[in-house]
Amino acid sequence: MDSIPAGAWAALIGLVTGCILGLAARLGDFCTLGAVESAVYGEDQRRLRTWGVVLGTGIAATFLLAGTGRIDLSLTPYHSIAWNPLASILGGGLFGYGMALAGNCGFGALARFGGDLRSLVVVVVISIMGFVTLSGPLAPLRDWAFPQEPSEGMQGIAHLLGGLFGLPVLAVALAIAAGFIAWGVVHAPLRAEPRRIVWGMAVGLSIAGALWGMSHLNELSFGAVEVEGHTFTAPLGRTLIWLMTASAGGLSFSVGSVLGVLLGAWLGSWHKGSFRWEACEDPRELGRQVGGAALMGIGGVVAMGCSIGQGATGFSTLAYSAPVTLMAIYAGAFLGLKRLIAGFQPD
Repeated sequence: MDSIPAGAWAALIGLVTGCILGLAARLGDFCTLGAVESAVYGEDQRRLRTWGVVLGTGIAATFLLAGTGRIDLSLTPYHSIAWNPLASILGGGLFGYGMALAGNCGFGALARFGGDLRSLVVVVVISIMGFVTLSGPLAPLRDWAFPQEPSEGMQGIAHLLGGLFGLPVLAVALAIAAGFIAWGVVHAPLRAEPRRIVWGMAVGLSIAGALWGMSHLNELSFGAVEVEGHTFTAPLGRTLIWLMTASAGGLSFSVGSVLGVLLGAWLGSWHKGSFRWEACEDPRELGRQVGGAALMGIGGVVAMGCSIGQGATGFSTLAYSAPVTLMAIYAGAFLGLKRLIAGFQPD
């Protein structure tokens, strides 16, 4: 801490754990929209069931670390800011619908960024619209409609159930984690591909590892560095500003996280030999992806997290907001996919 700034340490934590996420996307086929699309229209639940492994591993690792004092869940934004159910529902639904139109979420776009110019468009538009909503022209409206107030206590499902039934929080969390993992691996086609299970566990561990590292850094810096985890809406904008100006707070976890996913995805593409240049086929496709990315930028900031931020990181802390936001994202994605498919049907 005396020789290396705290921001550089935070960026390193984001880089290492983000790299694992990028590798999982390329080598483990980990994708939120792909999970919904495959399950609903392809009758293939392997990607969706992998989410059970991701959540179960993330919850178990996070609460084991929290139980030993390595992670302070109360300092994460999912527990320190009062939950707004309407923001989770509307923001999550908007994000999911935009995700379907754009063909990827922010994380997925980063993972495909290596040779896909469409992903470049999606990443840039999410970055811009996220900051327009966070601190730009739409910020006053967002603050008025969805004010962010400090919470009055832990906003966790495990904490709630533990209090109601007089059980240890850790025991409740581990039981929930076991349920998610069982739901995932009970699916025979997923068990037939251990690769997916291993990468699902890697994603869960990287989510918990990021929270662990940032909690430790928060303690060492006497609170100067906030506890945060992987999410890919506002951090895209922060990284874009940093790359252009070396400002936006300088090096941070957000910058390291985004660059780590890019690095991991590029390494995964190189390993598989799947790198290739792609672009939009026509202006209509480009317009759809720009519109979808704009909706994701707005929705992700309103919901205080994306499919990874709320769906994986927030869920690993068992925050109230996580399952509501994730279900809203899935519902929005379902409606968006349905609209896209219907749009290509003959009259």
